[in-house]
Amino acid sequence: MIHMNNVTKVYPNGSTGVENINLHINKGEFVFIVGSSGSGKSTLMKLLLKELDPTEGDIIINKVKTNELNRRQIPYLRRNLGVVFQDFRLLPNKTVYENVAFAMRVIEAPGRIIRRNVPAVLSLVGLGQKGRSYPNQLSGGEQQMLAMGRALMSKPRIILMDEPSMGLSPIFVNEIFDIIKEVSESGTTVLLVEQNAKKALSIADRAYVLETGSITLEGKADDLLHDESVQKAYLGE
Repeated sequence: MIHMNNVTKVYPNGSTGVENINLHINKGEFVFIVGSSGSGKSTLMKLLLKELDPTEGDIIINKVKTNELNRRQIPYLRRNLGVVFQDFRLLPNKTVYENVAFAMRVIEAPGRIIRRNVPAVLSLVGLGQKGRSYPNQLSGGEQQMLAMGRALMSKPRIILMDEPSMGLSPIFVNEIFDIIKEVSESGTTVLLVEQNAKKALSIADRAYVLETGSITLEGKADDLLHDESVQKAYLGE
């Protein structure tokens, strides 16, 4: 579902975001990327969303070579992606219900399908009673849950999650990871970038370690969970 082949991104100022990245995620697989601040995680996510183009290498998502897409084709690529951003990117002038429904409207889903599915999604993310509220009336944790619901609404084949638990209280962190696990078990392909490595490694299938723009380690998530170098660097053990 996702292939990055020898991908390098060099910014106009000469700094390198990622270098010679080879990353492959199969259909239905849950892959976790761990890395410290400045390791290239944000660059990698922007490349996958085609917010950036690689300087070298190829990116293929759901059999589409994104390097060859023109600007008009990019929205069609993103229709197959559910994305959870660390800054939420909610629509401030729309209610909780409307934010979630919007994800279905952009793919031109029938109104009856939207009316049936929105309440179910809001219930899944714990916002069943908040449908008429606006984003600024929600706590940070609730806003992230809303972002999660919006990403899930269109039942995408692939979900990209960029630090979904950042800054959240433990109760919301646990809820976020419960939903991620449920989504993965439903057969959706999941790519998670997250600093809470212990929780992520405990539920992911595979993981990559990203350092200074390069992949330095990869393998089964459970193996990396018990790797001494990973424990010292990312688990505080």
